[in-house]
Amino acid sequence: MPSDVSRPGRLTLAAAAAALAAGLSSPATQAATPVPTVTGPLPTTAQSHPFGGAAYTLRAQDLAKLGYVEEEYLISGQANVYEWPAPGPAVVRTADAPYTTRVLVRRPINPKKFSGNVIVEPLNPSNLFDLNIGWGLSGEHFVRNGDVWVGVTVKPVSVVALKNFDPVRYGPLNFANPLPLDDPRNCATVPADSSRTTENGLAWDIISQTGAWMKSQDPRNPLRAAAGFNVQHLIGFGYSQTGGYLYNYINGIHPLETARNGGRPLYDAYIVAVAGGAFAGLYPINQCKPAPLVPDPRRQFSNVGVPIIHIMSQSDYLTGIASRRPDSDAPADRFRHYEMAGMGHATPDELYSAAKPEDIVKAGRSVPPMSCNEGPRSRFPSSIHFNAAFQNMDLWLRRGLPPPKAEPINVVDGKPVLDVFGNVTGGVRSPLLDVPTSTWNGTSTGASFCFIAGHEIPFDDARLNQLYLNHGDYVGKVKDSVNRLVRDRFLTPADGLKLQREAAQSQIP
Repeated sequence: MPSDVSRPGRLTLAAAAAALAAGLSSPATQAATPVPTVTGPLPTTAQSHPFGGAAYTLRAQDLAKLGYVEEEYLISGQANVYEWPAPGPAVVRTADAPYTTRVLVRRPINPKKFSGNVIVEPLNPSNLFDLNIGWGLSGEHFVRNGDVWVGVTVKPVSVVALKNFDPVRYGPLNFANPLPLDDPRNCATVPADSSRTTENGLAWDIISQTGAWMKSQDPRNPLRAAAGFNVQHLIGFGYSQTGGYLYNYINGIHPLETARNGGRPLYDAYIVAVAGGAFAGLYPINQCKPAPLVPDPRRQFSNVGVPIIHIMSQSDYLTGIASRRPDSDAPADRFRHYEMAGMGHATPDELYSAAKPEDIVKAGRSVPPMSCNEGPRSRFPSSIHFNAAFQNMDLWLRRGLPPPKAEPINVVDGKPVLDVFGNVTGGVRSPLLDVPTSTWNGTSTGASFCFIAGHEIPFDDARLNQLYLNHGDYVGKVKDSVNRLVRDRFLTPADGLKLQREAAQSQIP
């Protein structure tokens, strides 16, 4: 979800080379991305457990029954704070600031079940504590596929919550500002969720060093070859605020990391979700400098060198409309832009997979509401779209098979074009819109993030009986829609079967 709204755009290896040629201070002048020092896995006891751990969420999971294990680590290293004066790679503002953060790793117990894919997600801090959104949306898909999910704390405000929750377990965490308070570069005004004693801009090298650790043979890396794992693809995933972080990272840091690793990208692909244009796009590269505004080229992707899938929801596509650009299969500019018709931004899943309410309260934070003035957060199954995105990214990386292309949501004069049911037209489709039983809204009113939570208005029986002759007619139309979307790779086969099963078990009409 968004916070101190801002964001970035362009990055090319040519730009990275130009930066080096100009003698700019950057990590590209060093050998390779450093691997952090690792402590752990931390023990889980009756007195101490991971905040947001799978067994301690609103909907607790027994990962062992799924053949998975969760481990929590502390990682420490030195991170640069960057400036970003112009499109192209960022440059170092303050070098080598010590940090310590925490990392959650969920992986197959049996390395033979490992797909080779590692999804690294900067944990979303928009509610002032870590949200495990990627796992909440696609954890079932990761388990089916054998993927590893890695969540890393990247913002000081989340560290405050962690220390409130367990001051012993998380006592070593540190995002200290390398600049003393009397240094004029330590600005007097910082974002409302920030502090002059800490520095948000340590996030970028933390993201790099987490990825370097996952690809390393460090003896504390649970995915090292000696443990039987073979990491093939490192995929960066960000959602909302951390989707905006990936704009900064991809356009400002990715070229530096590619250069410092001999022309080989550290991250092999990115899925950037519900962040773009003027919505949760570019974020300040450090907490003293505002983010560049639309239409700065850093708010767009161009010639990144690795595949990017960019996703917007029905809640945010209009504000983020400047993120639209043509799809491309060019080797240096592999890109897909998707707008998910019917999908809400703030989902129930992100709360089901978050720390349980009593742990949130213990962390000194408010429990986000499940309902808005119009009713519960939209039950639209966002996961179906994200699972398809992860499946298509896997095929793009593994087989060179480009993902399908989709038209954006139809917009005329700044407003969506609606069908007779009040649903948007265009965009990535699903049976929920093409065989409709409800009107799906992307926005609601009420507290917290209700403005992007969305809600559903179910059709009454009279309308359902007009649309469908009988239950079999409805189920048959869902099946036809599912078969078409699975064929075109907008649905995974597993999700297609699930949607058909739900239709068969429904009482519609």
